Amino acid sequence: MADLGRPERLQIMVSGEELEALENWRYERRMPSRAAAVRELLRLGLAAEGFPVSGQGIKSRDFGVLDPDSEGSENGPD
Repeated sequence: MADLGRPERLQIMVSGEELEALENWRYERRMPSRAAAVRELLRLGLAAEGFPVSGQGIKSRDFGVLDPDSEGSENGPD
């Protein structure tokens, strides 16, 4: 198994409604995976409660669908 810098595994159970909300949030932000979306929501929630989590080790291709160095990326989303 490749070392991804994430040695801990966390398994959770969610309701159908929670899964649908997660998937909708993920697709609107073009997140590459459910795991990336859950990690980002966890980071955002902790930061909102005053527990900032460093962005160190963020992968899942850093959440983007397009390469940040690709043409046209300097303008960002509208």
